[in-house]
Amino acid sequence: MNYLTPLKEIVTNPGGWDSLDNYIGEIPDPEWLCLLTRSRDSDCLTESNWHCALQELGGESDNVSIERFGHWACGWWEALSVRAGTEEHTKAKDIADRLESYPVLDEDEFSEREDEEAQRVWADCYTERDRVEYIRNHSGQFDFHNYADLLGCVRGKYFSGYAGELIH
Repeated sequence: MNYLTPLKEIVTNPGGWDSLDNYIGEIPDPEWLCLLTRSRDSDCLTESNWHCALQELGGESDNVSIERFGHWACGWWEALSVRAGTEEHTKAKDIADRLESYPVLDEDEFSEREDEEAQRVWADCYTERDRVEYIRNHSGQFDFHNYADLLGCVRGKYFSGYAGELIH
């Protein structure tokens, strides 16, 4: 991703298939630089980085903005932007540099978010039969302490495997 791209450039072609002809909003001032984007369909990593970056920048302010857009394909998308030449811009450069060298801003936050999503998917998207099949096919992920532990997992009370494997 091109971090700290002028928001004006992102707005004109957010998904690679768009053009300014499809945009009906106001064109952002060139002083706004986009650090991160997210959409309705963002994954756990994108959401984690978004929230961590926003927190590091001190939340929305005169120099930190979340621009919100409707979109024909993904429903909506947002851009986390900073005003060029400000203290927040300096912080955003640091965040962008860190993301260039490693894609996760906060391992613990990302892990918690990923585990919450795995728990939701396990409970809401798998039947008992699906859960048994998953456990059989991925037995190395599970270390059940007793039969009650196995039953709790099969019944969807909790997922005790590798969250990243389940949701990716």
